[in-house]
Amino acid sequence: MTTITTRPVAYPADGLTMIGHLALPAGVDRRPAVLIGPEGLGLSDVERRRADALAELGYVALAFDLHGGRYLGDPEEMLARCMPLLADPDRMRDIGHSALDVLRAEPRTDPDQIAAIGYGTGGAIALELGRDGVDLRAIGTVNALTTGRPGEAARIRCPVWAGVGSEDPIMPPAQRDAFTAEMQAAGVDWRLVVYGGALHAFHHPTVDHTVRPGVGYHPQHAQRAWRDIVNLLAECLPVTVLCGASGA
Repeated sequence: MTTITTRPVAYPADGLTMIGHLALPAGVDRRPAVLIGPEGLGLSDVERRRADALAELGYVALAFDLHGGRYLGDPEEMLARCMPLLADPDRMRDIGHSALDVLRAEPRTDPDQIAAIGYGTGGAIALELGRDGVDLRAIGTVNALTTGRPGEAARIRCPVWAGVGSEDPIMPPAQRDAFTAEMQAAGVDWRLVVYGGALHAFHHPTVDHTVRPGVGYHPQHAQRAWRDIVNLLAECLPVTVLCGASGA
């Protein structure tokens, strides 16, 4: 494990002061960078650990915020904020661009070597950055099979990897089909992995508050999805030296 440094970063977005989590690898040289979007509940230690794990692999990593430093453990409050957000691609893009500007401004970041990954709402934001034509090296999402406005997927300029649980009622087969049809029609280099028996948010360790029906942790598939994302980054955004990283 390499020595990394971390710090919170405050920045404006969506009318709020967001508090992201920046993780830097050892050294002083510029490195490829990864933007990490959280589930609709908001930034938590789960995403912070993922950023730290990517920094251990040699990436600059920024886990961005959705709710102005808040974690929305109440499902109804989360839905009240996230459903309008998910229905507004321009608003999602603004949140994504604000975080991306912070990542690009970090002196350790190679601004020409950035990928975006995300979970749930954070994954939808990563996809909207791609649909907005942002120059990314890869997009990786879990539980975020959202479709965009007609024709805009043709602006995606990088490979897209998506993971979803086979038993996810929030991302059912019809939504999978719509997503893959959009990617295929746009000529995107896309991949979809369906994790058998997994529910929505299968990647997220069990929480101590009420969750929506159809949500559940699947430890084995969580590790598999993390490895799939790391492999995507190794393929599309390699760093000079890859050190072992802890699982997410």
